[in-house]
Amino acid sequence: MTPEDLVAVALENPANAEILRRLPELGVPEAYLVAGCLFQAVWNRKSRWPVDRHIKDYDVFYFDDRDLSWEAEDRVIRRARDLFVDLGVVIEVKNQARVHLWYHNRFGADYPRLTSARDGIDRYLSSCTCIGIEAVTGALYAPYGLDELEAGLLRMNPVNPQPGRFLEKAESYRARWPWLAIVPP
Repeated sequence: MTPEDLVAVALENPANAEILRRLPELGVPEAYLVAGCLFQAVWNRKSRWPVDRHIKDYDVFYFDDRDLSWEAEDRVIRRARDLFVDLGVVIEVKNQARVHLWYHNRFGADYPRLTSARDGIDRYLSSCTCIGIEAVTGALYAPYGLDELEAGLLRMNPVNPQPGRFLEKAESYRARWPWLAIVPP
């Protein structure tokens, strides 16, 4: 699978296409559409299902370290809600500059201070799910390549080694796409 192939499959989902079209209007730096809504479209296509099947939410990452307050991030979340309200999908917006402030309380693990939205994409629990499409250029970012994604091979991300959380997430994927294979950590 080439980056162009992945983007084409992802854009078959009208919600992905419209989110990416509108995302620059949000006016945030380093905006990306990321993760599940992209890689699950690939798995759905391989399963001969509609590309939007099983997609529970659409994740948007951005990076703005000028104001790390919850209030600043919440303003962006509210703007996104207004911008995408007519799409009828759940959109989760996260400022990657703030993740280190709340991650430990939510997940019980340390998390480094990031320096870009790409740093956040790099840290998903499974290497093959570390993908994003940059809003302005439409370029695909896939730091670990696309071979394991296409093969349905779930391997713990060595940049974010959390075996328990990885296995829990991998099993939740396999419950929806039974042909996926999990590489034990």
